[in-house]
Amino acid sequence: MVRPILLVDVDGPLNPYAAKPSRRPEGYETHRLVTPRWEAGERRRLTEWGLPNKAVKPLRVWLNPHHGPALGALPFDLVWATTWEEEANTYVAPALGLPNLPFISWASTRHEPEGGVFWKTPEIVAWAKGRAFAWVDDEITESDHAWVRAHHDGPALLHRIDPRRGLVVDDFAALKGWAAGLG
Repeated sequence: MVRPILLVDVDGPLNPYAAKPSRRPEGYETHRLVTPRWEAGERRRLTEWGLPNKAVKPLRVWLNPHHGPALGALPFDLVWATTWEEEANTYVAPALGLPNLPFISWASTRHEPEGGVFWKTPEIVAWAKGRAFAWVDDEITESDHAWVRAHHDGPALLHRIDPRRGLVVDDFAALKGWAAGLG
């Protein structure tokens, strides 16, 4: 039997960016990162604001080092489903003790589907090609659930993560339980 895929977003599930800035969630460590993608975006903004020579402020990322072993212990093939794309392997995976993982390379022009469907949803379904998958993201809505039911031929679990808390014990239990139910 082919193992299901676990599609992992970074911001929200692994980096609880919506937590109060002064209250890092328990178990998380602070990382200050200047990735090439972040630097390019910030450089564009600074230039637009007339500050082309101002230093780029690092991105604050909170990561829990226990998430790597917990993700690795799940009965899934892990795949990055994040706008970090390949940068997740360079900046996030080492902090979590994860190996380099496959990643979804998003289309350069993001098309917003109709009906409130998250732009990642159609690309994830196309990428999965009918294979069983679970997806953890903080932007999943009921519209995404309906879209996947209508367009994906295999089993799928869309599991919304609270971006103020990140992945918690109950989320890992839900993922493990879903995978066990696949037979």
